Amino acid sequence: MAGLLIDADKCVGCGRCAKACANNGIRIEGEKRARRAVPTGDCVYCGSCVDACPVGAIRIERGEVAGTADLASYSGIWVFCQTDADGTVAPVAFELLGRARELAASRGCDVSAVLGEGADAPEGNASQLIAAGADHVLACQDDRLAQNDAECYARLICDLARERKPEVILYGATNFGRELAPGVAVRLQTGLTADCTVLQVDEETGLLHQTRPAFGGNLMATIMCPSFRPQMATVRPGVFKAPEPNRGRSGTVEEVALATDARPRVQILERAVPSDEGSIADAERLVVVGRGIGGKKNLKLVREFAAAIGAEIGCTRPVVEAGWLEYRHQVGQTGVSVAPKLLVSLGVSGAIQHLAGISGAECVAAVNEDPDAPILGAAQYSVVGDCVEFMRAYLRRREVGSR
Repeated sequence: MAGLLIDADKCVGCGRCAKACANNGIRIEGEKRARRAVPTGDCVYCGSCVDACPVGAIRIERGEVAGTADLASYSGIWVFCQTDADGTVAPVAFELLGRARELAASRGCDVSAVLGEGADAPEGNASQLIAAGADHVLACQDDRLAQNDAECYARLICDLARERKPEVILYGATNFGRELAPGVAVRLQTGLTADCTVLQVDEETGLLHQTRPAFGGNLMATIMCPSFRPQMATVRPGVFKAPEPNRGRSGTVEEVALATDARPRVQILERAVPSDEGSIADAERLVVVGRGIGGKKNLKLVREFAAAIGAEIGCTRPVVEAGWLEYRHQVGQTGVSVAPKLLVSLGVSGAIQHLAGISGAECVAAVNEDPDAPILGAAQYSVVGDCVEFMRAYLRRREVGSR
């Protein structure tokens, strides 16, 4: 593994390295002639301090690839459990715990939930995580964690991981998860696979197979991290189904501490709440439209149809690019992954990146004029025909039935 090495005999304590470091990875200690540079736990091994040092006192040593003995000392699956602004656990954490529980069964190891909260966080979060599948909860209550600050959370996770050596760490691919996970990966000098849609364990090697869309969604790539630990992945909300909570499960809650010198460098002055806080990722029924609806003029009909079946509206990327709907409606690899109980697909061809985004749907009904459209092969119920005529026929029949 990498290490930041400082030659105390050469160091003159000028402080240029600390000024060049953007990650608080090095600091100056001592007074006058005794001043010396000292590494901290936040180094990301970017090399800025090495370039800035005028006397060549700093170097980064990158170790050999980890050996078998080192890998054998890692065990357990961790799930980072993000909390939202109101202190509640983000739904994706429960989804990941459910999948982690399944992976742990094949590995014969425990599942741990890493929970950071503000000091005044609501009670009960830890018990919810245990009910969802965690064997242990590593809970840290600290006002520095009240806001989702990537530096403080990265310091917490890295310190715990170096001490306890988890085999796998999973994160939700939320905005914050996508900011946090890369920082942890760099600090721990390990791999990270982003936006996974499938997680499986190889029974022979024990490696985590992390599958995600690649090359613009034209194929699915399975990625492994054979030489470094922990193996890390982010997973989009909605990819896995959250388990039903088992209130009878038992588990342990351990209070852990954030390092005293961990400090957020960003201060939140004001939080702007979007006017529409709803997300199609939470919808139980969803109507997803593609360019096959014919044009923006037919969105009125789509809204009537969606209202008739009590559904939210989603769309494909081309619909957003055409300006027919806003980005928040986009479903797929570059949009939102969804897992509704019912998904009605109208005029959607079903590119692989779109199919990856709807893989969590319990029931898919698709309407498309092309009998060879991939979406029809992924649907439980298929209709080959004009989706606009399909909606009109449904609404006419419903109107007649209501008389």
